[in-house]
Amino acid sequence: MSRSDISSEHERERERESPLECTDCLDPADAFALVSNETRLSILEALWMADEQPVSFSELRREVGMRDSAQFNYHLQKLTGHFVRQDEEGYAFKHAGEKIVRSVIAGSFTEDPSIEPFPVAGECYACGGDLEASYADERLAIDCTDCGHGHGEYAFPPGGLNDRTREEVAAAFDQRVKHLHCLAADGVCPECNGRMRSRIVEESGDCCLGVGLRVDHECAQCDYTLCSAVGLRLLDHPAVVGFHRDRGVSLAERPYWTLPWCVSDEYTTLTERDPLRLEVRISLAGDELRVTLDENLDVLETRVADA
Repeated sequence: MSRSDISSEHERERERESPLECTDCLDPADAFALVSNETRLSILEALWMADEQPVSFSELRREVGMRDSAQFNYHLQKLTGHFVRQDEEGYAFKHAGEKIVRSVIAGSFTEDPSIEPFPVAGECYACGGDLEASYADERLAIDCTDCGHGHGEYAFPPGGLNDRTREEVAAAFDQRVKHLHCLAADGVCPECNGRMRSRIVEESGDCCLGVGLRVDHECAQCDYTLCSAVGLRLLDHPAVVGFHRDRGVSLAERPYWTLPWCVSDEYTTLTERDPLRLEVRISLAGDELRVTLDENLDVLETRVADA
């Protein structure tokens, strides 16, 4: 399926009847214009710093430090409805307003940090070499220092580097990747909570892992994308978790890049095309768990065999 086909599918999704009717929708350009003002950003910051919400008009104006009440009210009303809600007790965040402040705190809009590459736990599944994490353009990547094979490259907001050792950065990245892909595979966009579509791809290309047989996730609402090996979908599946637990391994404590079936397509086989069926093989302690999935990444069958 080409990108144009995906876009057409997304357009059809948007045209389907929705349980929500947007009566006061805000164009993205207008949304950016509303918050591209120092006073309005100060209002959002004051709400964030408040001990409790709602915050009264007078208290909010005092925290912002603006003497002109009419001018302050003008800017506050520009935010009210889309980013801030108002009731009898005062003003409080709506989700969009919180998202803006969190993005600033995360460093998405204000920072461009750098960090020297550092070693991480595990070894390359392809050659057994050492693994190294590197950070650039707000993305963290795990690569082999010997053969250069990639073990995943994903967005990691700059705020995630603050007040963490390199080991803690690696652990936080691992948890973030697992969380993002679990949501995406369950059909929920990690960015906007829109409908996430997943499709099986059989082609090499510009993928975070450099694998051919993989899963591409794309949001029908905001176009957020993720890619992964098929096995990454199984990290929280009860049968997979239990298979490892029974053999003394806690998947929650194992970085995803140390699990070959999560970073390679070598352990995934396309067994049928109509209907589409995939099999992921997971070897441990002389046994092999074989997991059959359908095109929606739903697990159809699990069985244990001798490795």
